[in-house]
Amino acid sequence: MTLKTKIFLLAVVPFLAAIAGVGIGVRYQATTLAQTQHATTQGAYLSSKQEELRHYVELAMSAIEPLYDASADASPADIAARQGEALATLQKMDFGPDGYFFVYDMHGRSLMHPREPNLVGRNLWNLRDPQGTLTIQRLIAAASQGGGFVQYTWMRPTTGKLAPKLGYVIPLKRWGWMIGTGIYLDDVDSTLAHIDERASANIEHTLWWLGAIALAGVGAIALGALVLNVTEYRSTDAKLKRLAQQVVESQEEERARLSRELHDGISQMLVSVKLMLESALARLEGSTTRDPAAESSLATGLTRLSETLREVRRISHALRPSMLDDLGLAAALEQLTRELSAESGIAISVTQSVSPPPPRKARAVALPDAVNTALFRIAQEALTNILRHAHAPRAALTLDVTASGVTLTVADNGRGFDVVHAQSDLRAGLGLRNMRERLESLGGELTISSQPGHTVLTAWVPVTATKATATVSATSKETS
Repeated sequence: MTLKTKIFLLAVVPFLAAIAGVGIGVRYQATTLAQTQHATTQGAYLSSKQEELRHYVELAMSAIEPLYDASADASPADIAARQGEALATLQKMDFGPDGYFFVYDMHGRSLMHPREPNLVGRNLWNLRDPQGTLTIQRLIAAASQGGGFVQYTWMRPTTGKLAPKLGYVIPLKRWGWMIGTGIYLDDVDSTLAHIDERASANIEHTLWWLGAIALAGVGAIALGALVLNVTEYRSTDAKLKRLAQQVVESQEEERARLSRELHDGISQMLVSVKLMLESALARLEGSTTRDPAAESSLATGLTRLSETLREVRRISHALRPSMLDDLGLAAALEQLTRELSAESGIAISVTQSVSPPPPRKARAVALPDAVNTALFRIAQEALTNILRHAHAPRAALTLDVTASGVTLTVADNGRGFDVVHAQSDLRAGLGLRNMRERLESLGGELTISSQPGHTVLTAWVPVTATKATATVSATSKETS
């Protein structure tokens, strides 16, 4: 794992852990709040329903209370009559399709049920709901304690289905009755379910927001890391280019130093030795006692010394042609093409052009050494490739100087090559990559097009108009 990856994870993991912790805390608090809200709402609903049921039962009692009070000292026949009137009065009282009163005796026998008349007269003491609860016994137990509320399950008249119900019952002790009414709670349950659903939706919405914030945070961290990485990459790339340029400059300086040492040191010493040997040979030939073997050895030595001197000069010129520093790029290119043409037999032409033409009395100012060196080395590498690989009978160099820059074009009519493969091959495309790197360090560009019979390499380097014009003028004066 790289250092950058470790730093990125060190920034992202704690952030995601913090977001996850916040999400867990928010979910827990929101769930607790929703449960509290559910319990509070349910308690408020039940309290309001209980008050409503008390009110209904009080109305029912106020309606039958005269009959109940009048039966205190009445005969059994009068009591039965007043009980019948009371049942008839209660049967007529209701508060909606599902709101009615019911009456049971304390032994579980149904005395009045306006919505289910088939139950009247039946003993429902052992009646159980689907959960196995003894419904009537629970109601009678609440009434026996002076009255109270009971939640149970009963069939809702409007739907014909079992539904939860809250009932309120009170006793009529002299008559041995239990009178009560109830309100179905499925509406309350649906309202509470809707409230719970909205709370859950709010919790999920909050968690989605936290997730979006987490993604945005990770994206911001990733973007920052990307920007930092790109900036660091560009900085590193610029440093590498500067380092490469410094290496190239150091190489050129070393080449120039070795070239001067060979030209001014070893070459001069070899010339001195050659002159001494020629003098010795001349004296030997002019003496009265001649030694043919000695003369032959001296002649052979002179010949080899001349060849060595030419090789040293060739190496010195290859390392750094003095003409490049003394007369400029155009003269150095002409000398290079003459030498390579003489060695290989390939016809190599050099063409120069200036736009706009320089003034006649332009001051001789050379191009920057880096530009001269880069274009010369590119021409040298391109011509060497033509000699080795192209098998071309002709080649042409064009040096075009404009106000914006200098363009060097090298063309040949050889067999051509695959440009993409040559540039991607780490071994075969080394020369092309060196050319491109030289130009990129100067802000220039390299373009290559190749096909059988026609290959063109173009190198462009930006320079100022003053330097470009003065350079060509200087070249014209020195080569004329």
